[in-house]
Amino acid sequence: MKKIVRTVGITLVFALVSFYFTLPALNLRSPAFYSWLIEVAVIYIIASLIGTFSIADLRSRTVDFKFLKNNAKAGLIVVILSLAVLGIGQVASHQFFHAGAYQKLMPVENREFSEDITQVSMNDVPIVDRDSAVRLGNRKIGELVNLISQFEVDEYSYSYTQINFKDVPTRVAPLRYGNIIKWFNNRSEGIPGYISVNMATQDVDLVQLEQGIKYSPGEYFFRDLDRHLRFKYPTKIFEDYSFEVDDEGKPYWICPVINYTIGLFGGRDVVGIVIVDACNGDSTYYDIKDCPEWVDRAYSADIIVEQINYWGQYKNGYINTLIGQKDVCMTSGGYNYLALDDDVWLYTGLTSVGNDESNIGLVLVNMRTKEAHYYIVSGATEYSAMESAEGQVQNLAYNATFPVLLNIGSQPTYLVSLKDNAGLVKKFAFVNVEKYQQVAIGDTLNEAYSVYVKLLSSGQMIDTGDLSEITGSVVQVDSAVKDGNTYFYVQISGSDKVFVASIQLNDVLAVLKPEDRVTINYVDSEDTFVMMNQIEKK
Repeated sequence: MKKIVRTVGITLVFALVSFYFTLPALNLRSPAFYSWLIEVAVIYIIASLIGTFSIADLRSRTVDFKFLKNNAKAGLIVVILSLAVLGIGQVASHQFFHAGAYQKLMPVENREFSEDITQVSMNDVPIVDRDSAVRLGNRKIGELVNLISQFEVDEYSYSYTQINFKDVPTRVAPLRYGNIIKWFNNRSEGIPGYISVNMATQDVDLVQLEQGIKYSPGEYFFRDLDRHLRFKYPTKIFEDYSFEVDDEGKPYWICPVINYTIGLFGGRDVVGIVIVDACNGDSTYYDIKDCPEWVDRAYSADIIVEQINYWGQYKNGYINTLIGQKDVCMTSGGYNYLALDDDVWLYTGLTSVGNDESNIGLVLVNMRTKEAHYYIVSGATEYSAMESAEGQVQNLAYNATFPVLLNIGSQPTYLVSLKDNAGLVKKFAFVNVEKYQQVAIGDTLNEAYSVYVKLLSSGQMIDTGDLSEITGSVVQVDSAVKDGNTYFYVQISGSDKVFVASIQLNDVLAVLKPEDRVTINYVDSEDTFVMMNQIEKK
């Protein structure tokens, strides 16, 4: 009896310690659960060996092989059954048997690009990528001597999440303790705030909180986010979480809950989310259909891209992906985000498996609802556009960032930032998706935009219906120098808009005066300040 108690005791202690650190979901659909079960069974076998030797056995130099055989057999059975479930489950869930079910994981609707993606103001275009946001955040925290000594900006994958905060594309990242000693000194007050980066203006704020953040991945013991979730939701399988703030700026952790919908371990999909208050640890589970509207990222990018690939690959079954490959397509290998209607959408190009140099279309997916749209837009892949932009300044050896997708004059367009080796943005480039040899470069966003619109117009790529025209008398002309370039601001009779252009557009801007009659062509938008496409003096 003592041997059994000793064996069970050793195994139980190991199981509890292992569970505390590895935190597997106690769910028969979780592969991590079976891995943990195998570990516990192996320890049980080892503990049985240890339990075989009593004091009397050691004195008599005998081994209780019967006890060892019976207990080791039980542990071995658990190991074999767990491995069998893992192996059979993986095979039975394979795409070979369920290609149609995998293909339908993400319903995709065909749409028109120019109808869904409206042109936005250059003032609202997100130009700050994640790397730039990290640099801006570190610079901001470095300015605050009282904080930099104790905290640093958390730069893990769940940080600098792109969200829409009050209709503004924003990246947010929590702070974290510098080390465990600094955690010990500050744990009672918690983490004092988070970094917020406006992706359009590059403004950076350190948002100070009345109540500090006490639940995060950088915490220890039971305030560690993973451990806090596991002990409150022991059976739920969690996907990668993200840091977000609600409309009042209160910080939360958005933790997607997944289930395997095909076979035992196939068809990974989000079925709900747990929202954790980062300050006090309060949490609420929501079915995915009831996800609050302020949440921007209920789905991880990995799941979205995985399901887009399933949709593109298995239209004609699994065998077709190996032989024939009719209508088989896949994502281009990269993705970025768009802010539309106060939601964040992931977009990626689709390329044929036989030609990875060009896209056959674009897919946009809502990160909260998984609503998916497909746009038939053939042209350059994102990486081809990046190479095209770099080729325009190859003498400077600038590196292109992954593009932002825009609608300019009903033309799908990539916006690329060009950085030097220090990671600083030096130029901007607009690259036409369908004709990626059409590239416009500028030192500023507005300058590159002016060149691009003029390029589209001269190439007759902008439909006449997409250009607005106004004729009137000049009311006022002003000029200003921005980033070394002279811009003119023209107000004319009959319009409340201010028309803007650099001197490169037309030299007539330098000699305009009130009462002059002019005709201006421009791409209309809701902004007060509108970039001119063309100006002619009458």
